[in-house]
Amino acid sequence: MPRAKQRTAELRDHVLTVALDLLEREGVAGFTTRALARRATTSTPAVYELFGDKTGVVRGLFFEGFRLLRRRLDALVDSADPRRDLVSLVEIYRRFIVDNPVLAEVMFSRPFSDFRPSESEVEAGSSVREFIVEHVRRCTDAGELAGDPTDVAHVLVALVQGLASAENAQRLGTTRSSVDRRWALALRALLDGLAP
Repeated sequence: MPRAKQRTAELRDHVLTVALDLLEREGVAGFTTRALARRATTSTPAVYELFGDKTGVVRGLFFEGFRLLRRRLDALVDSADPRRDLVSLVEIYRRFIVDNPVLAEVMFSRPFSDFRPSESEVEAGSSVREFIVEHVRRCTDAGELAGDPTDVAHVLVALVQGLASAENAQRLGTTRSSVDRRWALALRALLDGLAP
């Protein structure tokens, strides 16, 4: 009778969950395949079989991050007000980064020097990118914003990632109201500045 398959999708998901926890606790320096296998209560060969190597685990986190971000963005229900919808999109994006700082770092800051996203990894973010560009395009089509939608989307994403990073580092203020006020100020300045 053949042995039951040990390298399952469930084990893969478990290893990715443990990998995030390990990164949060130990940082990049403490993130080794052996430490990951030990924490995931599996073997190092199992991790290699599932992911190829440590870079494969990082690649798995990268893909998973964009999948989860897109899932959150898909919860946005469009209204008749494209600017309000864009502000709601920004809030969803913000919450994702603030709720998942380690995952966001893997996705956007690339803390592992041996992980250089290939074309397929870059494409992992394309559905998120297209989603944001389309919401910006709704604003330009409605006359709410002026400019190339792709250019505006890049600026918007840079603003969100920068502010969310500052929020995670507690550099935006000491109270929720001060942090929210500064987010609102920055977003209003950007959108008003891009008005026709």
